[in-house]
Amino acid sequence: MHRILRPIHLTKESQDAVRLGVGMLSVLSSLVLGLLIATAKTSYDTSDNAVRRYAAELALLNETLRDYGGDAAVPKDLLRRYTVTLLNDVWPTAGGPPNLSDEASSRLMEQVREAVRALTPVDDGQKWLRDQALTINIELLRQRWLLVAEQGATVSPIVLVVLVSWITVIFASFGMNAPRNGLVIAAFLVCGLAIGGSIFLILEMDRPLDGVMQISSWPLRHVLREMDWH
Repeated sequence: MHRILRPIHLTKESQDAVRLGVGMLSVLSSLVLGLLIATAKTSYDTSDNAVRRYAAELALLNETLRDYGGDAAVPKDLLRRYTVTLLNDVWPTAGGPPNLSDEASSRLMEQVREAVRALTPVDDGQKWLRDQALTINIELLRQRWLLVAEQGATVSPIVLVVLVSWITVIFASFGMNAPRNGLVIAAFLVCGLAIGGSIFLILEMDRPLDGVMQISSWPLRHVLREMDWH
């Protein structure tokens, strides 16, 4: 830029004023960038913990039905079918976005609840196990809707556009005094890649069930193996 600008724009006073403004903009951009990373990371960790808790509740319900005995074979089989459907909804084998709002899997969980209600306990132990199974089932239904509600984007695209525009202005100001040589170009390229990488992390963590950094399906797959073994 210093080759294009007129000498009046490259005086020491002009450069000092530009540095002062860009310095303030750099601090503001750093704060916003850090806030976006923290927000996206919090959303990512919340979704990851929610999936793990959900898998734990599924395992607990399966063990409760197993302890009830052979009479609970029907709800136990429905629970396994629900787990398989849920895995395919959240981590589709054929590709595509996750679908937590699938009505088929939601109906399967409701069928599990109705099958548990239909159980006829023969003693106090089975009655307690049936009540526990119903409580866990209701908690699973609640957590499922929480998972659906938490999948919306937490980072506004407008904020990202404003942030990128600020960073563009900062980099443009660097070119006012920077000589045109390979070292400067390489330094600008490294800095640009670093900032671009941070924005990439924000966008990826903001969609935890999709993309490169999607949450692992291991907890639900482990529960499914437990269901197959018992």
